[in-house]
Amino acid sequence: MTTVTEVLTAATDSVTLINDINTKGANSIYAGASNDIEGNVVASTWTQEEINDTVQRNVDHLELILAYTEPDVAGDSSDKSSYTTAVTTGKTYITDNS
Repeated sequence: MTTVTEVLTAATDSVTLINDINTKGANSIYAGASNDIEGNVVASTWTQEEINDTVQRNVDHLELILAYTEPDVAGDSSDKSSYTTAVTTGKTYITDNS
């Protein structure tokens, strides 16, 4: 049986993605950016719409996870602030970049 801790640990990837894109935009590796042979960041060729879609999918994922009742993530008393903050950050990012 999967525990709340395991579910939240797995959801941390979405938190990381949202926060990185929020900070770096098209220069985030999660938005398709890469590094050239000299280590310089090569900005993503993704459109802003594609980046926003990626952020939205991860916001949706976190909201789904936070609503789980089996295991009972929604009712668990553990600190979920990094997840709820990432949801807010992602929604703000999309609004600001639409």
